[in-house]
Amino acid sequence: MNIEKQIKDVLTPEVEKLGVTIDTVKLEKEGNNLFLRIIIDSDKIVDVDKCVEVTNTVNPILDDMDFIEESYILDISTKEKGR
Repeated sequence: MNIEKQIKDVLTPEVEKLGVTIDTVKLEKEGNNLFLRIIIDSDKIVDVDKCVEVTNTVNPILDDMDFIEESYILDISTKEKGR
């Protein structure tokens, strides 16, 4: 099982409690930075406050699980509608 699937599987129950789903989890290297990008979605509008709420929920879980050994930047965002 790859790390992205493991992260999605662990985070999904907690994120769903907040009324959103995880669409995509991607671990990507850009230059010298490693990004963990989690794209969330909902039937309702996902605003910045919801992204912050999800970030505050998943960040301690990721720290506890220690999936990624390197330093990384956590990026929680929403799907673009109409694409």
